[in-house]
Amino acid sequence: MQFHHHGYVSTDPRVEEASGTGIDRPETLPDIVDVLIVGSGPAGMIAAAQLAKFPNITTRIVERRSGRLEIGQADGIQARSVETFQAFGFAGRITEEAYRITEMAFWAPDADNPSHIARSSVALDDPGGKISEFPHLIVNQARVLDYFAEFAKNAPARLTPDYGLEFVGLKIHDGEDYPVEVTLRHTVGDKEGQECTVKAKYVIGCDGAHSRVRESIGRKHIGAVSNHAWGVMDVLATTDFPDIRTKCAIQSSSGGSILLIPREGGHLFRMYVDLGDVPEDDNHQIRQTTLETTIKKANQILHPYTLEVKNCAWYAVYEVGHRVTDKFDDVPPGEEDTRSPRVFITGDACHTHSAKAGQGMNVSMQDGWNIAWKLGHVLSGIAPESLLSTYSSERQVVAQNLIDFDREWSTLMAKPAEEFEDPKELADFYVKTAEFPAGFMTEYTESMITGTTDHQNLATGFPVGKRFKSERVTRVCDGNGIHLGHHATADGRWRIYAFADKARPGEDSRLAAWAEWLFSSPDSPVVKYTPEGWDLDSIFDVKVIYQQPHGEIEFGPNIPAIFAPKVGPFQVTDYEKVYALDPEIDIFETRGIDRNGAVVVVRPDHYVSQVLPLGDVNELARFFDGTMRRNPR
Repeated sequence: MQFHHHGYVSTDPRVEEASGTGIDRPETLPDIVDVLIVGSGPAGMIAAAQLAKFPNITTRIVERRSGRLEIGQADGIQARSVETFQAFGFAGRITEEAYRITEMAFWAPDADNPSHIARSSVALDDPGGKISEFPHLIVNQARVLDYFAEFAKNAPARLTPDYGLEFVGLKIHDGEDYPVEVTLRHTVGDKEGQECTVKAKYVIGCDGAHSRVRESIGRKHIGAVSNHAWGVMDVLATTDFPDIRTKCAIQSSSGGSILLIPREGGHLFRMYVDLGDVPEDDNHQIRQTTLETTIKKANQILHPYTLEVKNCAWYAVYEVGHRVTDKFDDVPPGEEDTRSPRVFITGDACHTHSAKAGQGMNVSMQDGWNIAWKLGHVLSGIAPESLLSTYSSERQVVAQNLIDFDREWSTLMAKPAEEFEDPKELADFYVKTAEFPAGFMTEYTESMITGTTDHQNLATGFPVGKRFKSERVTRVCDGNGIHLGHHATADGRWRIYAFADKARPGEDSRLAAWAEWLFSSPDSPVVKYTPEGWDLDSIFDVKVIYQQPHGEIEFGPNIPAIFAPKVGPFQVTDYEKVYALDPEIDIFETRGIDRNGAVVVVRPDHYVSQVLPLGDVNELARFFDGTMRRNPR
């Protein structure tokens, strides 16, 4: 964490100085806003948190509830989400209070006594941290929202939810500066039942599976509910089942299956209990299944073990549904080149699926972050409005891939034990597909913000279109070993990582020439697109990683100026952009980086946009000429 560059800070450094719209922020919802977020779930809160870092933008978030969420339905936190929490500054704190999944046990009918269940195998969740240095967690959705709310409130825009307002409908008036007219209704207080109108430049719909925002722009949920139902309960119970504090997939010979998820706190756990196939003419009567019936079913599946529920914190019955919305914004297909989107939908508003793969909250947060940084750049004048069209094209593919995966996983979970040819089939699928549910199979295709793979061989460990997989390096200024990617906070900046050739600072090299061009050339994106009067690194966070160990690199006058920018009102040096090799890990080797150097460009939400030769300044310039708007210095 960096602070003091604006003056001495003696209080919590996570509370940034208010600026722009955060100064004297009005308590009541204004009549005109730049961005209106509808719904304070995971997608809405991460969008609010990101946009709170853009204090020149008036953002408000409305929520029909009267206050914060107390009991959330989602609880699975995949490693990609914990990476995201790191960018928002609370990965460490939420990990401390969460349940950490390190393995998953698989139970099946005992071969010698099929009426009993027996442990068939145990699979490690991420052996050796090969997928990510971050863990797989279980924590209440409400706590995730709390942390994002804290970040948004402490950010320069001082953004907090406007509770007690529900979305009624919207109209779009083309040609107006604030073309989206939104009607809201008060749900609590003296004004309950009364309606009000807000005009916005853009609206983000984060209002769930029954989204009114989705309906208002004519988007359709495509898919259907399956004929299988599950009872879900968060309970405190006594039991002799030995793996009650381990994530388990439990299959019985005749009673169906259970997905067991231990919850945070050491005592609570969640059970997804198989209620069986649902007749076509059921008309959702299965949803009336009582808690007592589900507990009885759970005991049948767990035999010979028993479960005595002492307290139930939450209970619900759901039928598995797999749906993806036909488009994630208000622009009809085929008209993307003639108009820009004004309304976007995220999360459950545009994709629904089973909860058993633990993807809903995780994918929703990536939706919200994706559209939020793009709106921040467009409304700040950093990027052209055409950037906004990439949201739907990127995230719809991710959602469809999620639906396909979840359909296969939920089908396997509901499959009777006797139909498996191999009792290890479920465990094998879990291990084989681990990278997908962890959140690391997203791979964006070529667009204005994702380049080609022409130079992928220069950094094979940073695939273009996939998230930037961090690695350990040593910070030169203080000798601290850190993860390179952990410095990429959710501040809306692009990252440009320069992996040096073999020369040292002060020697003529490809790196030195590239760094001088980036610092001073009128064609440099840093020069061309950094607004007049802003810090040199306010749009582009440029870092260098040398091939030598820490003791052979010295931070001094030989370090190129682009890697030692002057920041803040006092123009003090930022020392945290120069890195050397970790004593035990060579990032050039582990990430397949060419020893002649390479440039890796990473967008604000951690996805790799480009891998380029260290000396190819023209291609770097062309890439940003297609993604940025000119701000003459």
